[in-house]
Amino acid sequence: MNITERFLKYVSFGTNSDDTSETCPSTASQLVLGEYLANELKEIGLSDVGMDENGYVYGVLPATTGRENDAIIGFIAHMDTSSDVKGDGINPRVVDYNGGDIVLNENEKISLDRFPFLAKYAGGKIIVTDGTTLLGADDKAGIAEIFTAVEYLINHPEISHGRIPVCITPDEEIGRGADRFDLKRFNADWAYTVDGGELGEIEYENFNAAWAKITVNGVNIHPGSAKNKMKNASLLASKLVSMMPESETPATTEGYEGFYHLSSISGDETKATLRFIIRDHDKEKFASRKKFMENLVSYLNGVYGENTFELVMRDTYYNMREKILPHMHIIDNAVNAMQECGVEPLVVPIRGGTDGARLSYEGLPCPNLSTGGANFHGVHEFIPVNSMEKMVEVLVALMRGDKK
Repeated sequence: MNITERFLKYVSFGTNSDDTSETCPSTASQLVLGEYLANELKEIGLSDVGMDENGYVYGVLPATTGRENDAIIGFIAHMDTSSDVKGDGINPRVVDYNGGDIVLNENEKISLDRFPFLAKYAGGKIIVTDGTTLLGADDKAGIAEIFTAVEYLINHPEISHGRIPVCITPDEEIGRGADRFDLKRFNADWAYTVDGGELGEIEYENFNAAWAKITVNGVNIHPGSAKNKMKNASLLASKLVSMMPESETPATTEGYEGFYHLSSISGDETKATLRFIIRDHDKEKFASRKKFMENLVSYLNGVYGENTFELVMRDTYYNMREKILPHMHIIDNAVNAMQECGVEPLVVPIRGGTDGARLSYEGLPCPNLSTGGANFHGVHEFIPVNSMEKMVEVLVALMRGDKK
């Protein structure tokens, strides 16, 4: 299969993850794709291939003769897609893009007004959605690129390389992709996640991240006799939201700027629930953001009564920067590989996180590379075919490796 055929096959599997599930993987659909991917790795010719009981797919491309003692460079992608938008029943379309807006359906289009960077892809083929689902380039493009790269090396035995382990993880989108990652089985000196955005991105700085759930406990009384008795949990929830900094949301920040993101709110007069994600690249600012949430809940409980607001908060991952800095040759290698392939490298901070952030703190330095896709987690998601093809070239260049 070529890269386009491979990618289109993968997105035919619906694999939304589910943060309310306690299983691993969080959805059974990921096991279906995982089984397919394991079989494909066997067909490609990798060794030690298998999917474990948690849905992680592993495989190894053995070193060529004379390269057995080289540094071991691994490659990682994830099979799940975001639950923010419908991710099954995907109907992708390959467009010969000649400029202008791309109409997805009668209600949705990828417009130049909203996405002006689209213009730079004129003259090539772009894979888009039908405007009703996400596409799944995050991160099925990463899987397709890794698999196509290792297949290329197998079909070109004249290219020497060290041992190359591969792993496809479940549940990255809900922050669990590294939870049951088997570092011993993977056995790499360093690795790259292929899970980034537009072509050329190299990322070794990411947000520190926390998850917060606030439960509001109200008192419901018939509205006809509610004076001085009712505590409307939904109104109290809106009061909390009104006290959050309006200029520190995802829609008002960029670059290294952190934010508070209200991801869901639900409830009635008796009980309401708010879910937040909290992000900042700076460790001290991250701590301050979490303290702000604690102080806000404490203040509101002082006004409306003890235990009216209940806060549960936990860290999910940290900025990998401090773990990558002692190994900056990994970044240099990625820059060199991109330049060799005619791709302009762009070292940028991630306004999110990857499995690599967690793995870097567990002893496996693991920066992130582009997939070539754009507008992830939404119906306007797309990926240029040329970007995927170029990323395969970049991965092959990296897989050739460097000696210890």
